[in-house]
Amino acid sequence: MRGSCVLEPKNRISDNALKVWRITGFFTSLFGWVITIAVAVLTYFFDWPNLIWAALVIMSIAHTYLFIFLIPSIRWKRWRYEVRESEIEIQSGLIIIKRTLVPMSRVQHVDTKQGPVLRRYDLATVVVSTAATSHEIPALDTAEADDIRYFISTLAKVEEEDV
Repeated sequence: MRGSCVLEPKNRISDNALKVWRITGFFTSLFGWVITIAVAVLTYFFDWPNLIWAALVIMSIAHTYLFIFLIPSIRWKRWRYEVRESEIEIQSGLIIIKRTLVPMSRVQHVDTKQGPVLRRYDLATVVVSTAATSHEIPALDTAEADDIRYFISTLAKVEEEDV
C-alpha cells in the first residue's frame, strides 16, 4: 500500500495526442454539421418550424466545442500510465477517473497499432492483452510505444518463467 496519499502514474502520453483527438473531433463534428445543414434545407423547402434547425445549430455548436476543444484537453490531462516490473498502471477518464492495474503475470501479448492520423503524427497505441481483457495506452511516440511493447513483453516472459 502506498499510504494515504495516492500517487498518479508518472508517465503522460504524447502532446500530439491533443492534435489527433481534435482532428477526430473535427470529423465527428463535421458529420453533425452536414445533418444540421440538410435539416435546414429541408426546413426551407417543407416549411417546417425554424425551431428545428435552430436547435440543431445550437447542438452542433455545443458538440463542436466539446469534441474539438474541451474533451481532448481533459482527456489528455487525465491519461497517465506507468509500467513497473510487476504491473502496468493505467489512468484515464473525463469525469470519472478510472485507474487500472494489470498484473504482469496476466499479460498474454502486447501489440502496437497505428491508424492514418496517428501515423501522420508519428504516434502509436500500445495494446496489452490478458486472457479476459485488453488495455490501451494511446498516442505514444512510435519509438516509445515500441520500447514499451518490448519492455512489457520481456517482463511478462520473465514473470511466466518465475511461476
